[in-house]
Amino acid sequence: MTGAATGAATGATTGAADKTMTAEDVVARLASGMTIGIGGWGSRRKPMALVRALLRSEITDLTVVSCGGPDVGMLAAAGRIRRLIAPFVTLDSIPLEPNYRAAREQGRLQLTEYDEAMFLWGLRAAASRLPFLPVRAGLGSDVMRVNPHLRTVTSPYDDGETFVAVPALRLDAALVHVNRADRRGNGQYLGPDPYFDDLFCEAAETAYVSCERIVDTAELTKDAPPQTLLIQRHRVTGVIEAPHGAHFTSCAPDYGRDEDEQRAYATTPWPQFAARYLADGGTL
Repeated sequence: MTGAATGAATGATTGAADKTMTAEDVVARLASGMTIGIGGWGSRRKPMALVRALLRSEITDLTVVSCGGPDVGMLAAAGRIRRLIAPFVTLDSIPLEPNYRAAREQGRLQLTEYDEAMFLWGLRAAASRLPFLPVRAGLGSDVMRVNPHLRTVTSPYDDGETFVAVPALRLDAALVHVNRADRRGNGQYLGPDPYFDDLFCEAAETAYVSCERIVDTAELTKDAPPQTLLIQRHRVTGVIEAPHGAHFTSCAPDYGRDEDEQRAYATTPWPQFAARYLADGGTL
Protein backbone atom coordinates (compact mmCIF):
# COMPACT_ATOMS: atom_id res chain seq x y z
CA MET A 1 0.00 0.00 0.00
CA THR A 2 1.17 3.52 -0.70
CA GLY A 3 -0.76 5.39 2.02
CA ALA A 4 1.70 7.26 4.24
CA ALA A 5 -0.44 7.29 7.36
CA THR A 6 -1.04 4.19 9.45
CA GLY A 7 -3.24 3.30 12.37
CA ALA A 8 -6.93 3.04 13.08
CA ALA A 9 -9.41 5.66 12.01
CA THR A 10 -9.75 7.00 15.53
CA GLY A 11 -6.03 6.90 16.34
CA ALA A 12 -3.60 9.74 16.90
CA THR A 13 -3.66 12.42 14.22
CA THR A 14 -0.35 14.14 14.88
CA GLY A 15 1.67 14.23 11.69
CA ALA A 16 -0.93 12.32 9.66
CA ALA A 17 -0.81 13.12 5.95
CA ASP A 18 -3.36 15.30 4.20
CA LYS A 19 -4.36 13.14 1.23
CA THR A 20 -6.83 15.47 -0.45
CA MET A 21 -6.59 15.75 -4.22
CA THR A 22 -8.78 16.35 -7.25
CA ALA A 23 -10.34 13.84 -9.60
CA GLU A 24 -7.86 14.99 -12.24
CA ASP A 25 -4.99 14.28 -9.83
CA VAL A 26 -6.28 10.73 -9.47
CA VAL A 27 -6.46 10.15 -13.21
CA ALA A 28 -2.92 11.50 -13.61
CA ARG A 29 -1.76 8.59 -11.44
CA LEU A 30 -3.53 5.96 -13.54
CA ALA A 31 -2.33 4.45 -16.80
CA SER A 32 -3.55 2.41 -19.72
CA GLY A 33 -3.45 -1.34 -19.17
CA MET A 34 -4.16 -1.13 -15.42
CA THR A 35 -6.57 -3.30 -13.47
CA ILE A 36 -9.02 -0.95 -11.78
CA GLY A 37 -11.66 -1.88 -9.22
CA ILE A 38 -14.75 0.32 -9.02
CA GLY A 39 -16.86 0.23 -5.88
CA GLY A 40 -20.60 0.57 -5.42
CA TRP A 41 -23.24 -1.89 -6.60
CA GLY A 42 -25.24 -1.63 -9.82
CA SER A 43 -26.57 1.91 -9.89
CA ARG A 44 -25.82 2.60 -6.23
CA ARG A 45 -23.01 4.71 -4.78
CA LYS A 46 -20.79 4.56 -7.83
CA PRO A 47 -17.79 6.95 -7.93
CA MET A 48 -19.15 8.69 -11.02
CA ALA A 49 -17.13 11.89 -10.61
CA LEU A 50 -13.97 9.76 -10.82
CA VAL A 51 -15.38 7.70 -13.71
CA ARG A 52 -16.20 10.94 -15.52
CA ALA A 53 -12.63 12.20 -15.06
CA LEU A 54 -11.31 8.87 -16.30
CA LEU A 55 -13.51 9.09 -19.40
CA ARG A 56 -12.13 12.55 -20.14
CA SER A 57 -8.60 11.11 -20.23
CA GLU A 58 -6.93 8.99 -22.91
CA ILE A 59 -6.55 5.98 -20.60
CA THR A 60 -7.66 2.72 -22.22
CA ASP A 61 -7.04 -1.06 -22.38
CA LEU A 62 -8.34 -1.46 -18.84
CA THR A 63 -9.27 -4.53 -16.88
CA VAL A 64 -12.25 -3.40 -14.81
CA VAL A 65 -13.40 -5.25 -11.68
CA SER A 66 -16.86 -4.14 -10.60
CA CYS A 67 -20.34 -5.04 -9.41
CA GLY A 68 -21.19 -3.22 -12.56
CA GLY A 69 -23.51 -0.32 -13.27
CA PRO A 70 -23.19 2.79 -15.43
CA ASP A 71 -19.48 2.90 -14.61
CA VAL A 72 -18.99 -0.23 -16.68
CA GLY A 73 -21.51 0.84 -19.31
CA MET A 74 -19.88 4.22 -19.93
CA LEU A 75 -16.34 2.85 -20.00
CA ALA A 76 -17.45 0.09 -22.36
CA ALA A 77 -19.27 2.53 -24.65
CA ALA A 78 -16.13 4.66 -24.81
CA GLY A 79 -14.01 1.62 -25.73
CA ARG A 80 -11.85 1.77 -22.60
CA ILE A 81 -12.36 -1.78 -21.30
CA ARG A 82 -10.33 -4.71 -22.59
CA ARG A 83 -11.53 -7.17 -19.95
CA LEU A 84 -14.36 -7.03 -17.43
CA ILE A 85 -14.54 -9.13 -14.25
CA ALA A 86 -18.04 -8.88 -12.77
CA PRO A 87 -20.93 -10.84 -11.29
CA PHE A 88 -23.46 -8.61 -13.10
CA VAL A 89 -23.92 -5.25 -14.85
CA THR A 90 -27.22 -3.53 -14.10
CA LEU A 91 -28.88 -0.16 -13.64
CA ASP A 92 -31.14 -1.70 -10.97
CA SER A 93 -34.41 -0.05 -12.05
CA ILE A 94 -33.31 -0.90 -15.62
CA PRO A 95 -32.29 -4.55 -15.29
CA LEU A 96 -29.58 -4.82 -17.96
CA GLU A 97 -27.10 -2.01 -18.59
CA PRO A 98 -27.64 -1.14 -22.29
CA ASN A 99 -24.15 0.06 -23.23
CA TYR A 100 -22.56 -2.96 -21.56
CA ARG A 101 -25.01 -5.22 -23.40
CA ALA A 102 -24.11 -3.67 -26.75
CA ALA A 103 -20.37 -3.99 -26.08
CA ARG A 104 -20.77 -7.61 -25.04
CA GLU A 105 -22.97 -8.56 -27.99
CA GLN A 106 -20.51 -6.94 -30.39
CA GLY A 107 -17.52 -8.67 -28.82
CA ARG A 108 -15.81 -5.42 -27.85
CA LEU A 109 -14.65 -6.67 -24.44
CA GLN A 110 -13.63 -9.90 -22.76
CA LEU A 111 -15.83 -11.03 -19.89
CA THR A 112 -14.98 -13.05 -16.80
CA GLU A 113 -18.32 -13.64 -15.09
CA TYR A 114 -18.25 -14.86 -11.50
CA ASP A 115 -20.91 -15.79 -9.00
CA GLU A 116 -21.28 -12.97 -6.42
CA ALA A 117 -19.79 -15.14 -3.69
CA MET A 118 -16.81 -15.97 -5.91
CA PHE A 119 -16.34 -12.28 -6.64
CA LEU A 120 -16.40 -11.51 -2.89
CA TRP A 121 -13.84 -14.15 -2.06
CA GLY A 122 -11.61 -13.09 -4.94
CA LEU A 123 -11.45 -9.62 -3.38
CA ARG A 124 -10.87 -11.11 0.07
CA ALA A 125 -8.02 -13.22 -1.26
CA ALA A 126 -6.37 -10.15 -2.74
CA ALA A 127 -6.97 -8.16 0.45
CA SER A 128 -5.31 -10.96 2.44
CA ARG A 129 -2.45 -11.20 -0.09
CA LEU A 130 -3.33 -14.82 -0.81
CA PRO A 131 -3.20 -16.34 -4.30
CA PHE A 132 -6.72 -17.79 -3.99
CA LEU A 133 -9.45 -18.77 -1.55
CA PRO A 134 -11.58 -21.93 -1.67
CA VAL A 135 -15.36 -21.59 -2.05
CA ARG A 136 -18.30 -23.90 -2.75
CA ALA A 137 -19.97 -21.35 -5.02
CA GLY A 138 -19.74 -22.24 -8.70
CA LEU A 139 -19.64 -26.00 -8.31
CA GLY A 140 -22.25 -27.75 -10.43
CA SER A 141 -22.90 -24.62 -12.48
CA ASP A 142 -21.87 -23.24 -15.86
CA VAL A 143 -19.46 -20.87 -14.10
CA MET A 144 -16.79 -23.54 -14.40
CA ARG A 145 -17.58 -24.13 -18.07
CA VAL A 146 -17.46 -20.47 -19.13
CA ASN A 147 -14.33 -19.84 -17.03
CA PRO A 148 -12.00 -22.70 -18.04
CA HIS A 149 -9.10 -21.03 -16.23
CA LEU A 150 -10.70 -21.83 -12.85
CA ARG A 151 -9.28 -24.73 -10.87
CA THR A 152 -10.54 -26.84 -8.02
CA VAL A 153 -8.73 -27.87 -4.85
CA THR A 154 -9.32 -30.77 -2.48
CA SER A 155 -9.44 -30.28 1.27
CA PRO A 156 -6.32 -31.77 2.91
CA TYR A 157 -8.43 -32.87 5.89
CA ASP A 158 -10.54 -35.98 6.43
CA ASP A 159 -13.59 -34.52 4.68
CA GLY A 160 -11.77 -34.49 1.32
CA GLU A 161 -14.23 -31.93 -0.03
CA THR A 162 -13.69 -30.27 -3.41
CA PHE A 163 -13.79 -26.47 -3.68
CA VAL A 164 -13.41 -23.88 -6.41
CA ALA A 165 -10.06 -22.09 -6.02
CA VAL A 166 -11.09 -18.48 -6.74
CA PRO A 167 -8.00 -16.48 -7.78
CA ALA A 168 -7.22 -13.24 -6.00
CA LEU A 169 -8.65 -10.14 -7.71
CA ARG A 170 -5.56 -7.99 -7.33
CA LEU A 171 -6.05 -4.36 -8.33
CA ASP A 172 -3.65 -1.65 -9.41
CA ALA A 173 -6.12 0.97 -8.22
CA ALA A 174 -9.53 1.18 -6.55
CA LEU A 175 -12.10 3.95 -7.00
CA VAL A 176 -14.90 4.18 -4.42
CA HIS A 177 -17.40 6.78 -3.20
CA VAL A 178 -18.66 7.28 0.36
CA ASN A 179 -20.78 9.81 2.20
CA ARG A 180 -18.05 11.41 4.29
CA ALA A 181 -14.30 11.23 4.76
CA ASP A 182 -11.56 13.12 6.52
CA ARG A 183 -8.42 14.49 4.94
CA ARG A 184 -6.37 11.53 6.11
CA GLY A 185 -8.38 8.93 4.23
CA ASN A 186 -10.85 7.58 6.75
CA GLY A 187 -14.08 6.94 4.84
CA GLN A 188 -17.62 6.63 6.21
CA TYR A 189 -20.81 5.28 4.65
CA LEU A 190 -24.18 6.31 6.08
CA GLY A 191 -26.49 4.23 3.91
CA PRO A 192 -27.91 0.75 4.44
CA ASP A 193 -25.17 -1.26 2.71
CA PRO A 194 -21.35 -1.06 2.67
CA TYR A 195 -21.20 -3.06 -0.58
CA PHE A 196 -17.60 -4.27 -1.12
CA ASP A 197 -15.96 -0.83 -1.00
CA ASP A 198 -13.60 -1.67 1.86
CA LEU A 199 -12.42 -4.83 0.11
CA PHE A 200 -11.77 -2.93 -3.12
CA CYS A 201 -9.46 -0.61 -1.18
CA GLU A 202 -7.74 -3.47 0.62
CA ALA A 203 -7.25 -5.43 -2.61
CA ALA A 204 -5.59 -2.49 -4.41
CA GLU A 205 -2.08 -1.12 -4.54
CA THR A 206 -3.57 2.38 -4.52
CA ALA A 207 -7.05 3.45 -3.43
CA TYR A 208 -8.88 6.70 -4.14
CA VAL A 209 -11.94 7.64 -2.11
CA SER A 210 -14.34 10.32 -3.31
CA CYS A 211 -16.90 11.61 -0.85
CA GLU A 212 -19.87 13.93 -0.59
CA ARG A 213 -18.15 15.94 2.10
CA ILE A 214 -14.77 16.14 3.81
CA VAL A 215 -15.12 16.61 7.57
CA ASP A 216 -12.87 16.74 10.62
CA THR A 217 -11.92 13.31 11.94
CA ALA A 218 -13.83 13.88 15.18
CA GLU A 219 -17.04 14.50 13.23
CA LEU A 220 -16.95 11.01 11.73
CA THR A 221 -17.87 9.46 15.08
CA LYS A 222 -19.83 12.36 16.54
CA ASP A 223 -23.26 11.34 15.21
CA ALA A 224 -22.71 7.88 13.70
CA PRO A 225 -21.54 4.54 15.15
CA PRO A 226 -17.94 3.46 14.58
CA GLN A 227 -19.16 0.57 12.41
CA THR A 228 -19.86 3.13 9.69
CA LEU A 229 -16.14 3.87 9.41
CA LEU A 230 -15.81 1.55 6.46
CA ILE A 231 -12.40 2.56 5.13
CA GLN A 232 -9.30 3.23 7.21
CA ARG A 233 -6.68 5.73 6.23
CA HIS A 234 -3.76 3.33 5.92
CA ARG A 235 -5.54 1.77 2.93
CA VAL A 236 -6.10 5.08 1.12
CA THR A 237 -3.87 6.97 -1.29
CA GLY A 238 -6.10 9.98 -2.00
CA VAL A 239 -9.34 11.64 -0.89
CA ILE A 240 -11.49 13.68 -3.28
CA GLU A 241 -14.35 15.91 -2.14
CA ALA A 242 -17.04 15.49 -4.80
CA PRO A 243 -20.49 16.71 -3.77
CA HIS A 244 -23.10 14.76 -5.72
CA GLY A 245 -20.18 12.65 -6.90
CA ALA A 246 -22.23 9.47 -7.30
CA HIS A 247 -24.94 11.08 -9.47
CA PHE A 248 -26.95 9.77 -11.31
CA THR A 249 -26.57 6.69 -9.12
CA SER A 250 -27.81 6.84 -5.53
CA CYS A 251 -25.85 7.80 -2.44
CA ALA A 252 -28.25 7.12 0.44
CA PRO A 253 -29.16 8.90 2.62
CA ASP A 254 -27.84 11.99 0.84
CA TYR A 255 -29.83 11.40 -2.37
CA GLY A 256 -31.53 8.70 -4.36
CA ARG A 257 -30.97 7.59 -7.92
CA ASP A 258 -31.87 10.22 -10.51
CA GLU A 259 -34.28 8.10 -12.53
CA ASP A 260 -34.85 10.77 -15.18
CA GLU A 261 -31.14 11.16 -15.85
CA GLN A 262 -30.61 7.41 -15.80
CA ARG A 263 -33.43 6.94 -18.28
CA ALA A 264 -31.89 9.61 -20.52
CA TYR A 265 -28.54 7.79 -20.32
CA ALA A 266 -30.14 4.46 -21.19
CA THR A 267 -32.09 5.81 -24.19
CA THR A 268 -29.63 8.34 -25.68
CA PRO A 269 -26.88 7.22 -28.09
CA TRP A 270 -23.58 7.30 -26.23
CA PRO A 271 -21.82 9.94 -28.40
CA GLN A 272 -24.71 12.34 -27.83
CA PHE A 273 -24.93 11.65 -24.09
CA ALA A 274 -21.14 11.83 -23.67
CA ALA A 275 -20.96 15.21 -25.38
CA ARG A 276 -23.07 16.64 -22.56
CA TYR A 277 -21.96 14.45 -19.69
CA LEU A 278 -18.22 14.90 -20.24
CA ALA A 279 -18.22 18.55 -21.26
CA ASP A 280 -16.76 21.21 -18.95
CA GLY A 281 -19.54 22.10 -16.60
CA GLY A 282 -21.56 19.13 -17.84
CA THR A 283 -23.95 17.14 -15.73
CA LEU A 284 -22.40 15.12 -12.93
